[in-house]
Formats: sequence, structure tokens, C-alpha cells
Amino acid sequence: MPRPLRIEDTGGIYHILNRGNYREWVFRSEGAKEAFERTLFEACERAGWILHGFCIMSNHYHLAISTPRGNLSEGMRWLQSVFANRFNRYRRESGQLFQGRFKSLAVENPERLGWLCHYLHLNPVRAKLCSMEELANYRWSSYWYLRNRRKRPAMLALEDGLTSAGVLKDNSAGWRRYAQYLSWLQEDESTRKKMEFTRMSKGWAIGDRKFRKSIVAEDREMRPRVQLNFKEVKKARELQWQAGLERCVKVLKLDLSAAPTSLKSDDWKVGIATFMKMRYMAGNAWLAEKLYMGNLTGVSRYASETQSGQRPRAAKYLKTLTIRIKN
Repeated sequence: MPRPLRIEDTGGIYHILNRGNYREWVFRSEGAKEAFERTLFEACERAGWILHGFCIMSNHYHLAISTPRGNLSEGMRWLQSVFANRFNRYRRESGQLFQGRFKSLAVENPERLGWLCHYLHLNPVRAKLCSMEELANYRWSSYWYLRNRRKRPAMLALEDGLTSAGVLKDNSAGWRRYAQYLSWLQEDESTRKKMEFTRMSKGWAIGDRKFRKSIVAEDREMRPRVQLNFKEVKKARELQWQAGLERCVKVLKLDLSAAPTSLKSDDWKVGIATFMKMRYMAGNAWLAEKLYMGNLTGVSRYASETQSGQRPRAAKYLKTLTIRIKN
């Protein structure tokens, strides 16, 4: 049976979720939750996503994101694979960490997005991980960042929940009123029913019947062109990578024609490859071919070593590119 097509619009809004394989408690420890949160923020920065809300539970996660670049699958592939590699390396384990592909539900409009944010923020209470009174201190949720404004990453935008709760301001008074709103919502079953809380993680879309039918129609229309679209997207993505690579070489005042005869792990190559992976999510195989770095496993290892401080000279090239190339 063919996999369902993911409709990936530029500027699309999505509810993303996935569970641990065999419903394992992937996020049992605080360290695992912290590592996933850190990787999530990295993914958002790399992919240019806006994170409207999130909640990390014991064996699954929920995200509310919008994708200005229309790169949902690419970004999610990076998020889940990088976290799985880090998790398995730390635990000295191997194997599939999540239940395969993530689930995504398209969100119709800002109103539904606000409802989704309330749903995510109340998740720990519904799961009995904490009481309503303790919710503000549940560390692994975007709700925690509401009162910890100085620690918020730049891509975390929390105004959707505040606006939905009565156009509240992002200040201490607004936070108090939002806490009161969530407490009321947790007790008001009829309003939760109106907001369709029971459907937030089901189906393929969060919206009215007309919106859900439009998603199905779009899916059917696009299926015959899936392979063609994939090739077009791949070509466009590689053109973007090529432009980025040429920009890196220009900034560093290097000659790309020297790549075939220089070492596979030359510092300038590793610095560029690490930057390309971080800024443009360039693929390892593509980088290995263009920079003559051997196989894709080597590219991944060199980049990891650079980021961990094991390759200080390559890190200098990376720093220069990060400072000089802003978009």
C-alpha cells in the first residue's frame, strides 16, 4: 500500500507527532528530554521553521510548526535521525527509535493553531504527569517558556495561544490570564469539544469538513505527479546547495578546482561541509561528491567532530562562514 502523500506548502502549518518504537519510553529521563528539545531547536533553526508550541511526553512528542520554506519532510528527517543517532550513541544502543515516519496534520488557520497550542499545553495534565497547579513548572513544553522569556529561542513564537485566549499580551499580566484560561478550559468540556480536542491527533487535518476534503482532493490530484514533483524539488534543492557552496568558496577566497587533489578531510572542506549541513541542510552524499570528501559517512563524522571541538581549524572556517553569510 503506497504511503500517504504529505502536502508540504510554503508557509504551511502542521501538528507533528510521533511515538517511541513499540511505544517505548524514549523520553524517560530528563537528559533524553533535554537532548530532544535541543535537537528540535537546532532543526527549527536549520530549516527556518517557526515553532508555535511543543510538548515532550514520556514516549512521544507533539509539535506545532509552520514551514516558510515548505521543507517539512526534509527537516523532520534531520530531527529524528540526528536525535536517534545521539540517543543511541549515548546509550550505546542501536535500532529504530521512533515508530517510523512522523504523523503530520495540516492546520487550517490561525484560530485552529491557537486551539492546538492550548491542546499541547494541557497535554501533561491530561496525561497525569502533573496537576493543573504544577503545569507552569512542567519543564518540557513551550508553556514553560511563556514565563521564562529570556530563555526562549528566537524561533519559538508563543503569541498564537495568547491571542486565542483573548488577545493577551506577552507580559506577566498576560501570562497570569493565560494560566487562568487554561485552568478554565481544562474544566470546560463543552469548549474543548468545540475546539475538537479529541481530533487533534487523528486523521490528516485540523480544520472544518471543507478544509479536510480539500486536503484529500489535493492529495488525489498530486499523487500522479509525486515522482515528477520529487525530481523537481530535488533539482531545486541541489541548485540552492550549489549556490551556497559557491558563496562559501567566494567568502573564504578559495578555488574549488583544488578539491579533487586535496585531502578528503582538509580543514577548509570540513568547515564548508559543516556550514552547508547547518545552514542549508545539504545532504552528505552531495557534499562528498562536490567537495571530493570520500563517502557520506566521512562527511557526517567530520562535521560532528568539528561541532564537538575536535577539529579546531575546521571550526575557524565554520565560524567565518557563519559570521559572513547571514542567509
